Parts: sequence; structure tokens; C-alpha cells
Amino acid sequence: MCRYLLLLPAALLAAPSLFAADITGQYVEARTCDVYTGPCFANADTGLSGRHAVMAWKIEKGAIGDVKLDGLGVVAVIAARDTLGQRQDLPGKSVIIVDEKATPSQREALLRLAHVQAGSLLENVIRVDSAKVDLTICNCEGNGCAILNAGSAKIETRCLDVQHDKACGNESAFYPPLSKGVQAKPAMATEHSFTGTGFNETWKDGERRGAYVGTFTIH
Repeated sequence: MCRYLLLLPAALLAAPSLFAADITGQYVEARTCDVYTGPCFANADTGLSGRHAVMAWKIEKGAIGDVKLDGLGVVAVIAARDTLGQRQDLPGKSVIIVDEKATPSQREALLRLAHVQAGSLLENVIRVDSAKVDLTICNCEGNGCAILNAGSAKIETRCLDVQHDKACGNESAFYPPLSKGVQAKPAMATEHSFTGTGFNETWKDGERRGAYVGTFTIH
């Protein structure tokens, strides 16, 4: 995995009209807290867990301006100062991993896409890396099975079992997905890790009801 620094042109950051048509693709997210949970459990964890997340977008079809993004992926790794989901404008630090197959213009477009989708979570990007982004959403009965390998970030999920994975019987999708334009189901994150540099910390989490698996659309 290599590192590169890239300054986005002001026009690319500012103009939603650069999305030439709908962009669609697959989306996976994992956090270090349960997103499928009951209010009592969530309130008990507030400020103690859920400060870290990995978000991944794999484009199936779409373009920004005349830059096609079909088949490319981008990943945002988030380290916030408080539990993600308490506020949508929660400040934090982020590392972005851009698909190593992308050309320079596609890298800029993928960064634009990540900023639009993650909003203020990417206000403080401290590192941008280039790596292979491999995201597979598997066909399974509950539509909750996915594997992401992207350099130093990894997610693996399975479907939630409403009988065996419940804790209090009052669970719901308590924290919505962190990304905009997402249609996703909560899932069990059997593995969720970040082992790279950029933060003063890494993490390895697992067997937590802390993932979302689904699709995204940008109009």
C-alpha cells in the first residue's frame, strides 16, 4: 500500500452538479458499537465505545462529470472523539483508502464521492492511501453477508439471527448508517479492524452487531 497526498480542486469539492448521472453501488459499514441494539444498551455505551468506523463504497455504475467510476471503490476510516451516531456533525479524524486501479482523475472523483457521502466525518483527513479495494456482498438468505479487504482496513459480516443475536428483546436499528443515500440492513460484524497508520491507535473488533450491508445511490 502506498501513500499519496492529493489536493482536491475547489470546483470538485463544491459542485454537486458534477454528478453526471445517478451513481449506484454497494455499501458496507462497521462500527465499534452495536448499531442494532436497544436504547438502554446504547445509552450505557455512549462515550465509551463506537468512536471508530470503517465505511466502504464500491461503485457499480456512475460518473462524476466525464470521469467514469464503474468498478472502483473508496474506503473511509473514522476515528471520532465520541460515539458515532450521537450527532451527524461529530468531528473526528479520517484516513481515506482509494482504489489502486484509479487514474489520477478517478482518484479525485472518488475522494469527492466519499466527502459527499460521509459529510463532516471527513472534514479532517489526515492521510490518503492507495490500495486494492475488494468488496464482495455475498448472496445469503438475510442479505447481510459481506467481505471488505482494503489495505489496512477489513470488515467481514454475517446475517443477524433474530433469536440467537438478541440481547434484550427490544432491539432495532438504533443508529442509522453514517453514509447518505444508503439502503442497508444491520448485520453482525464478525471482524472489523484497522491496522494502518495515521491515527495514534489501531483497532480489532468482532462479533458485534455493529455493521450495515446494502447499497447506495447518489442522484
